[in-house]
Amino acid sequence: MRILLIAIDGLGDRPVKRGKTPLQLAKTSNLDKLAKSGINGISYPVGIGLVPGSDTGHLSLLGYDPEQFYVGRGVLEALGSGVKLYEGDLAFRCNLATVDSKFNVTDRRAGRPDERTVAELAKAIANVSTKEFTFLFSHTKGHRGVLIVRSKFANPMVSDIDSHNTGPTAWAKPLDQSDDARKTADALNDWLKKVHQILKSHPINKDRAKKKLPEANFILTRGASMLVEGQPHKGAVYSGPYGKNVRIQKFSERYGMGAACVAGGALYKGVARYLGMEIIDVKGATANVDTDLNAKVSASISALKNNDFVFLHIKGTDVAGHDGDWQKKMKFIERIDKAIAPLLKLKDTIIVVTADHSTSCALKAHSADPVPIVIWAPEGMVRVDGVNKFDEISAPHGGLGRIKHKNVMPILLGILGKAPMYGT
Repeated sequence: MRILLIAIDGLGDRPVKRGKTPLQLAKTSNLDKLAKSGINGISYPVGIGLVPGSDTGHLSLLGYDPEQFYVGRGVLEALGSGVKLYEGDLAFRCNLATVDSKFNVTDRRAGRPDERTVAELAKAIANVSTKEFTFLFSHTKGHRGVLIVRSKFANPMVSDIDSHNTGPTAWAKPLDQSDDARKTADALNDWLKKVHQILKSHPINKDRAKKKLPEANFILTRGASMLVEGQPHKGAVYSGPYGKNVRIQKFSERYGMGAACVAGGALYKGVARYLGMEIIDVKGATANVDTDLNAKVSASISALKNNDFVFLHIKGTDVAGHDGDWQKKMKFIERIDKAIAPLLKLKDTIIVVTADHSTSCALKAHSADPVPIVIWAPEGMVRVDGVNKFDEISAPHGGLGRIKHKNVMPILLGILGKAPMYGT
């Protein structure tokens, strides 16, 4: 028996039309079939009343409590983008953004420029160093990037530049009293100012200004984290503001299952690589609404032949939610529903569909709202509960009730008959 876990990023939402969410409004015959023949519930990704990040939401969903295993976004993004990490490397997740002449952030994503534009701008700032610090910038997907900082003084205890809001730039500050944290924060701020000068004078941004498009003239960093010793998955230890000296246990060792990941975005590949999963690259997987869903589903089916567990990540719903476009989100959900049709023919496979978090179109941001979850399994393996539709309002009436994401893997082990006994 194998498991396919589908995480539809930012799927949950709040009412947008006629008191219904984008998921309720979407035509989802295949998702509804899974709900009718499965067991349903509503899940809090990291905790009641807490707003999950994509990183913490996925760690929790895969059975790794963020309170114990979360180290920070930077290392995860670097691992997923294929950037080589060495002992002592400090990593940040980055956004290309737009600031005005007074360093007020006016667009956190610089109008979402295309891949070619961002790649060209990234070349201009790939290696801009300051005194005693080397800064290496790499483009990943869309407006996103990874920054690696190398120095004997590098310290992960620095604050995020990206406050997730527009307004005055939140310059880096040390998060402890160490000289290294202060030096790292100062060096990062110096680098950001140098990069701004390079980007704002770049021909691409001059052309964008003429066309009245947001200039990609600044970098927002967040999620400082560091590889402390060793290489990833060979006894590596990670450190950052959220977790210190975090030693990860591979997914295969934790659950006794070989696992693979199908994803387009660097973060999701990074979470999977952090947990020791095989990464399956798919042509056309863009981490946006233009991603090739059929190719990702096909790759997942193939991966199930050689793995006990496959994690399929789909990003576009989150992108639409951040853009505040509920119609785009609804239509993308309908595309997902069509693409998963071949999965309903799988045998000897448990299928789980849920999300890492809710992304509210009204807020244009993640919210603390729980997300629907359905677990479908071959006949007789789960208690079919009578829920007929897969959405945020129907799901809580199902047999799973209200759970947390960290309960999902134990529940799946229970369905497989592999749950440990508590007592005698």
